[in-house]
Amino acid sequence: MELRQLEHFVAVAEEQHFTRAAERLSVSQSGLSASVRALEQELRTPLFSRTTRSVRLTEAGRALLVEAERTLAGARAARDAVDAVRGLLRGTLTVGVEQCVAGVSPARLLAAFHREHPQMELRLRQEGTSSLLDGVAGGRLDLAFAATVAPAEWRGELVPLAREPMVLLCAAGHPLAGRAEVAWEELPGASFIDFHPDWGPRRAADEAFAAAGVRRTVGLEVNDVHSLLELVQEGLGIAVVPHHFSRKPEAARLVAVGLAGAHRAVYESVAVLPGARSLSPGARSLMRLVREEPEREGSVQEEPVREEPVRENPVREESVRAQP
Repeated sequence: MELRQLEHFVAVAEEQHFTRAAERLSVSQSGLSASVRALEQELRTPLFSRTTRSVRLTEAGRALLVEAERTLAGARAARDAVDAVRGLLRGTLTVGVEQCVAGVSPARLLAAFHREHPQMELRLRQEGTSSLLDGVAGGRLDLAFAATVAPAEWRGELVPLAREPMVLLCAAGHPLAGRAEVAWEELPGASFIDFHPDWGPRRAADEAFAAAGVRRTVGLEVNDVHSLLELVQEGLGIAVVPHHFSRKPEAARLVAVGLAGAHRAVYESVAVLPGARSLSPGARSLMRLVREEPEREGSVQEEPVREEPVRENPVREESVRAQP
């Protein structure tokens, strides 16, 4: 079994298509098919279920995919370690990120990294928290910036980035828009707009409602913050989101209302690392840049939320400084 065979297998598994996988790897489709067939013959079992329209992993293929990703990640780490000893950072750094994660600006961070290490190829994957955890654990991602997770979910290292309150966003004409705060017990029956369950803000909101003992129904689910803000603006529902969402230009005509009660809803973001021993040289260099940012100096501390003149009801809570 060769590393190239595993690379071919993983590409087909991810693309679910031989032609697309061949284009991605810049190899001929016939050569790719022959490589996968040779691997199947060596393992004495089919790895893919093939039809004229689709390519799907068999049970054996799914089992191999986990180990293949780990093996390829280990091989990349070995090459990167040798380059680091030689004073070079080459290869690929693959970073995962939740959309609108607080406490770090991925674009600015990656730009700074590229200036320091122009010979490294950068790859960015935007996914939900659960997918990011799987990516770091399986070696598909070198590190990720995500919403905080429970210790039971992750055995690697978690570096705190930011901590801020959750707030309720509504249109200016909504009945709650004239309130400074709203209690959790007043929210059952309301129409909610939120992200799909894998996204960090949705996880934080679900946990907050569960802790308050309040059931809710999310009628409209979206995959991006801009759609969420637009739907709220049109009066199709309300949303419980991290406070920095309310500072986006698209939220200028929305009202942020504080959430009152014994349970204080908080959104936290973290850097997800596989552990000090398996952190690649590129990932270590990127984390150095994270820690050198002015707002990353020292421990995560809370500061008052600045009042915003465009809001009729500024939130009277505290938050960690967060990147919009």
